[in-house]
Amino acid sequence: MTTNTANTAVPGSFAKEQESKDSSNVAALPWQTFFKDQNLINLIDTALKNNQELKITLQEIEIARNDIRIKKGALLPTVGFRGGTGVEKVARYTSQGAGDASTEIAPGKEMPDPLMDYNLAAYAHWEVDVWKKLRNSKQAAVSRYLSSVEGRNFALTNLIAEVADSYYELLALDSQLEIVKQNIQLQKNALEIVKVQKEAARATELAVQKFQAEVLMSKSLEFDLLQKTKETENRINFLLGQYPQEIKRDRTDFLSLLPPVVKSGVPAQLLANRPDIKQAELELSAAKLDVKVARAEFYPTLDISAAIGLQAFKPSYFLKFPESVLYALAGDVAGPLINRNAIKAEFSTANARQLQAMYNYERSILNAYLEVATQLSKMNNLEKSYDMKSQQVAALNRSIVVSNDLFKSARVDYFEVLMTQRDALESKLELIETKKEQLNAVVHFYRDLGGGWK
Repeated sequence: MTTNTANTAVPGSFAKEQESKDSSNVAALPWQTFFKDQNLINLIDTALKNNQELKITLQEIEIARNDIRIKKGALLPTVGFRGGTGVEKVARYTSQGAGDASTEIAPGKEMPDPLMDYNLAAYAHWEVDVWKKLRNSKQAAVSRYLSSVEGRNFALTNLIAEVADSYYELLALDSQLEIVKQNIQLQKNALEIVKVQKEAARATELAVQKFQAEVLMSKSLEFDLLQKTKETENRINFLLGQYPQEIKRDRTDFLSLLPPVVKSGVPAQLLANRPDIKQAELELSAAKLDVKVARAEFYPTLDISAAIGLQAFKPSYFLKFPESVLYALAGDVAGPLINRNAIKAEFSTANARQLQAMYNYERSILNAYLEVATQLSKMNNLEKSYDMKSQQVAALNRSIVVSNDLFKSARVDYFEVLMTQRDALESKLELIETKKEQLNAVVHFYRDLGGGWK
């Protein structure tokens, strides 16, 4: 058996520039406290009650719990009761037939032919767990049950994050749709100005058609956003386990939403907070016990069997004691002799699975650390990017006013007005997208720290 142990050491902080050893961790907050939007809280609550994937996970827990009962039952004696009847006719000219024919069971009465057989008996069988094979097997089942519970907790954290992601995407689409509608109105106003200028011979039909095309492009974008909104609503409905319906949400200014202030704590807390890490740890414990069970297969087993009951060829003889009483007691010691290669193969397989579980445990720890470090970096860079894009949007909004004034006085041509409006629209949509990524990054950070299942 391998003597390797999992490496659970993690760095002291999530980033080189992080010097604080503050153990305050946002993962300790219940999800009802972490999220502030009551509509989102209601959606998550519905998802936790109705989501089919979560219900499937709960049944896996039930299966694991029943496996414990099966393993526990193997530790106890098997006790049963049986009753039966039969008939036997032996050849007369045999030693048994001749002997039966001459046997008097009562004065002047010989053995009946054919001979009936009636029996009622209780029996028991017990494998004595000398090498702890059965106890280790039961304990492995307990570890796997606890692992399935952690798997359910991990599913909870992912479900909560997925609902929040989709909800913020829905809010972002609403905001983008509103921006596009405003832009369409702005473009229509510019189109009317161009038409007037054409009548006054200050613009050409080319300018009119260019502005008309820009309006049509924005209307097409509007329909694209409406479709994405419907798809996102249905994705949320699927997570909530319900048929299509409108998702209740606050349609106020999306850009005014502020991501909550979060604290990462110290990396060592991941070992206690992340359900997937605890799940991998429990799987490793179960795999180690499986190795012990496989090794015990090399040793002899001790079986004890017993039976007691009544047997006679006529039911009325059941009451004749002690003649009708039967009993048996036997002990059986058996060990592998010829087929040891198969047992060695099982033992090697158990060792290999233990190594797999150990590497998976180490990988889970590494993955958790890197996920948190990535989200920390992402939140920091998104904050800076949002500030820059906000300034860009403000500058482009001012440029729209300036370009329209210059266009009216024929100091710039229509192309500059079109490009300014297009750049402003793209920058506003990108700003909303960045805000959505900011909110999602905080949700992912909360999930990656192990928040949401407590």
